[in-house]
Amino acid sequence: MRENPLVLHVLGARPNFVKAAPVVRGLADLGIRQAIVHTGQHYDALMSDVFFADLGLPEPIANLAVGSGSHARQTASLLTGLEEVVERHVPDLVVVYGDVNSTLAAILVCAKLHVPTAHVEAGLRSFDREMPEEVNRVVTDALADILLVTSPDGLSHLANEGVPASKVHLVGNPMIDSLFSALPKLDPEPVKARLGLPERYAVATLHRPANVDDPESARELVEAVLAVGEQVPIVVPLHPRGRTRLAEAGLVTGDNLSIIDPLGYVDFLSLVRGAALVVTDSGGVQEETTMLGVPCLTVRANTERPITITHGTNRLVTPATLPAEASKALADGAATPSGELPPLWDGAAGPRIARVIEAWLRGDNLAPASQGVPPATS
Repeated sequence: MRENPLVLHVLGARPNFVKAAPVVRGLADLGIRQAIVHTGQHYDALMSDVFFADLGLPEPIANLAVGSGSHARQTASLLTGLEEVVERHVPDLVVVYGDVNSTLAAILVCAKLHVPTAHVEAGLRSFDREMPEEVNRVVTDALADILLVTSPDGLSHLANEGVPASKVHLVGNPMIDSLFSALPKLDPEPVKARLGLPERYAVATLHRPANVDDPESARELVEAVLAVGEQVPIVVPLHPRGRTRLAEAGLVTGDNLSIIDPLGYVDFLSLVRGAALVVTDSGGVQEETTMLGVPCLTVRANTERPITITHGTNRLVTPATLPAEASKALADGAATPSGELPPLWDGAAGPRIARVIEAWLRGDNLAPASQGVPPATS
């Protein structure tokens, strides 16, 4: 490695920004040179620019502005753009996050160019290969040199796939670091006032292909959400993905239903913190509601985050069962996590990840899994 090695973070979608911020801070505290590439997979200012500001992320050295498109077209643009960036800046390590197409493209580019990589949020599995994200997870973990795992089940999944234990480190969840940092700023009242919401309301976030791409599936989902709206007012910060399809299926502003543009990080979590119920198909929201103690109904057949069910407030539902489950959740009131919170979801994942990376850059031999996590510092 060079005397002053460079760590390059590849970020493409808003969950990536939330996970990366604590890692970037942790590496900065250790004096490690780093830079960010924004692929522009989420290109709207409300989906990316405001997140950089809310999370205190430095300006990216490049914005590839790939925008939306089919998986093939988007990934092809990402491969071309990321190859040019990596060849120009010659990083010693590239860090990728989560399971979006930007992550897949970066891991492929680096594998071909023989540039080492680290994957934050490794080992998550839904075991549903029809999910594009699941394919991205499996390929990324197969090629990454450092696998940074957020929950213990990820260790088992990687072991079952034959990933060498020497690559794997249980570090906790950096998304929770960002949540803990933001907690003092999470005030639902100003957001509720701005949106004209009553004291009791629900929040819904819906964008997964299985829910919104097929017209019949979108119709079933919208009917279920409208049925929940008969029980409690719902506000839906609507992801650009699937907006047209959901609108065609009837998800439009009306009685007890407010469709709004995506919110910034602090505003969105403030809204979630004050909600009586959250309906989602997002992975990150399952984690955030777990920590905030907000009842969460996930409209999916499976989850790559089962720890949010065993240790949190999350339940899996179908469109058919959503109205009844919402009624039960609203009647039960505020949720409490089931037992102890997930291990190492303590707000110190970023420093742990930074110390793993620092040790790797020095060439230190790290013990595998949780035994090899250098201690976090305050």
